[in-house]
Amino acid sequence: MWKDFVDYLTYELWSLEGHLGEAINFFIYDTIKIFFLLIVIIYIVSFLRSFFPVEKVRDYLSGKHKLIGHISAAFFGMLTPFCSCSAIPLFLGFLQARIPLGVTFSYLVSAPLSDAVVIALLFSLFGWKITLLYISCALLIAMVAGLIIGSMNLEKEVLIEVKPATSCCNSQEEGSNFKARVKEAWEATLDIFKKIYPYVIIGIAIGAFIHGYVPAETIATYAGGDSWYAPLLGVVMGIPMYSSAAGMIPLIEVLTSKGMLLGTALSFMMAVVALSLPEAMILKRVISLKLISIFFGIVGSAILLVGYIFNAIL
Repeated sequence: MWKDFVDYLTYELWSLEGHLGEAINFFIYDTIKIFFLLIVIIYIVSFLRSFFPVEKVRDYLSGKHKLIGHISAAFFGMLTPFCSCSAIPLFLGFLQARIPLGVTFSYLVSAPLSDAVVIALLFSLFGWKITLLYISCALLIAMVAGLIIGSMNLEKEVLIEVKPATSCCNSQEEGSNFKARVKEAWEATLDIFKKIYPYVIIGIAIGAFIHGYVPAETIATYAGGDSWYAPLLGVVMGIPMYSSAAGMIPLIEVLTSKGMLLGTALSFMMAVVALSLPEAMILKRVISLKLISIFFGIVGSAILLVGYIFNAIL
């Protein structure tokens, strides 16, 4: 519905065409989508956390079996069809629910890299072996990145206030407490939204410009071939860009047909969808630059390694 309306607004009502039309269309649509996701998901998490003993959930995920939380978060990311920026609202929700920091990052990495649409497109274009290898690498990157970040005690680098959840209501006061929960959840949602929305707009604007004005031919020219630095260049070129994995798959097909090795192309795609500059701009209001740098460094290194592995074995 939104996409059809934005297409009508951009291409028919305003008669915008070419690079400018694509950039404006991208900006309007993603702003609506991400603002909606931010408000809805933050509100739902803020409301529901007053009913449940999230401290027990946190203690469970922080318990003896650390892998359980990271594996669950990584696989849950496969079920949410979000790009890197669209995944941030649920990432915020996890933080507000006091889920361990490393586990939230496992979700943040996994969600944009692997969803059902990406899996289907990869399978249709490259077959089941490459699809299975890609999924395995994406999940492994998400879990390892989360485990490393979780082991570094970086909770102090979270900039938003994470308030302890409360569920002190009894059954006799359920009606009045329900109204109070609704009100408090809305106030918490607005408080978080007001703090981060300018960064969301800036991030989407950067992504819209790159989406509309950076041609695929430029990428293939500089990161194609079998040179040793091709995967590195692919990752460096991919980070400033912004797209969903599903939107990148057709581009990967074009790039490989133009001579780019599959490992380089996939590492470029992973960098675009998991480490976009717009994502960093949005996260800047949520976590510190130190934590953003650590996050980008760990995931970027893992993606680069995947590119070299794919190029070596395929």
